[in-house]
Amino acid sequence: MNRLRTYAPATGVFVLALLVRVVYNLTIARNYVPVYDAALYNALGRHLVDSGCYCLYGHTPSLSRPPLWPFILAFIYAFVGKEEFYGRLFYCFLGSGTCTIIYLFSKDLFGSKIALFSGMLAAIYPCLFIYDGWLYTESLYTFCLTACIYTLYRLQLAYTPHSKRPLGENKWLERVWQALLHHRWPMLCGLLIGLAALARPNGIFLLGLVVLWAILVVLAKIQTWKPVLGDTVLIACIAVILILPWSYRNYQVSHSFLLVSTGMGEVLGGAYNDAVLDGDHAIPGTWHLIPGSHNHDTYNYSPQNDAADTARAFTWIRTHLSALPYLLGLHFIHLWIPYTYSFGLAFEESSGSAMYYIMVSLIDVLATLVISLALVGLFLTWRQYKQQLLAVYLLLALVILQNVLFYSDMRFRAPIEPVLVLLAGRALYTVFPVGWNWLCARAHAQGKPTTGESRGDSRNAGASLAAPEVLSAGTQNGTMQQL
Repeated sequence: MNRLRTYAPATGVFVLALLVRVVYNLTIARNYVPVYDAALYNALGRHLVDSGCYCLYGHTPSLSRPPLWPFILAFIYAFVGKEEFYGRLFYCFLGSGTCTIIYLFSKDLFGSKIALFSGMLAAIYPCLFIYDGWLYTESLYTFCLTACIYTLYRLQLAYTPHSKRPLGENKWLERVWQALLHHRWPMLCGLLIGLAALARPNGIFLLGLVVLWAILVVLAKIQTWKPVLGDTVLIACIAVILILPWSYRNYQVSHSFLLVSTGMGEVLGGAYNDAVLDGDHAIPGTWHLIPGSHNHDTYNYSPQNDAADTARAFTWIRTHLSALPYLLGLHFIHLWIPYTYSFGLAFEESSGSAMYYIMVSLIDVLATLVISLALVGLFLTWRQYKQQLLAVYLLLALVILQNVLFYSDMRFRAPIEPVLVLLAGRALYTVFPVGWNWLCARAHAQGKPTTGESRGDSRNAGASLAAPEVLSAGTQNGTMQQL
């Protein structure tokens, strides 16, 4: 019975989130067709099933896309058929897992009541579930980042003196098991960082986050440097072990070092050019590839082309240093715009319909609310929880910095949406009682009746309405007595 009470709320959050996502995919996203990047991931997954080749064009190995999501799609397609809906169904379960992690994270920090509030908010929050009906890597990458930050938090909690457990009869097996249990959080963290990097190339920057986290843990005297250093090295080794086989495959294909995939040159080239600065094509500061540039998904695009595009972007930066503060400021502002068109989201394919405008309005309202409350939650939790939320702060800083340096919109805010919900849930749970108490105090100060008095007044008012002639007679009698 106690176990049921323990796991029931987390299960409830998972089921609610799964229900929301399945309903979304069966209704609003029922006619979804993969386009743009989603079509490429879908094609890679299909080619892996059909020919065993990670290829976009014929039997030429591709270097343009990170491998994790296409391989997951291939695994799904091999067992249940090559229907893109099954990939979205997988995302429904994965996105529900993200919501459950938010619940667990909030429960460890703030208690079960706030955790249930945060988990339910995450389950119905459109800026999370819209990506579970889209064959991009947003949902996969967001899950990996959220789980990674949670494992870092749990590792930080584990930095307390451990009592030695008695060894069993088989001492060697017992020691191995205890070692695995003792190092489960750094091993999981390294695994998630490796998966994040294979889902999106900038996931490798999480290793830098872990190093900075380790330094701050030592400086804050949460733990001595030796165990922190050992865990950091373990995390890095596991992540690198996961990534290196794909890097070696890339070297065999291109005869040059490529960690995960090409694309950095195109990203920088589209973020830093005259058209983006002047806003010739659209809103200033939004990503736009200038005419004549190469798309990194084309047939003959190589790591050398990627390096040349990167060098061209840095040349533009060096010659426009005075414009950089303005451009970076635009990137920061765009990060917090509640909704920006993302080219291919399921509800965007019916652009102009009533459902499209309903979804946009829902995102505008709820995203504005969550972002605002997350800022409030950041201040509310700083004094009491600043050490426990160290990994959360670092993730916020890392993602914001990446978006400012490259480019940003609603889609690239997705990796921090779970921690925004975490902080917003804490603030919302605090604001509601405070607001209610303020209203009650204000009503009392103005002489307004309480709830019980209101019921009495209502009964009196009902009597007055029922027998107005009695009051009239009473008034007349009183007047006659005065006369």
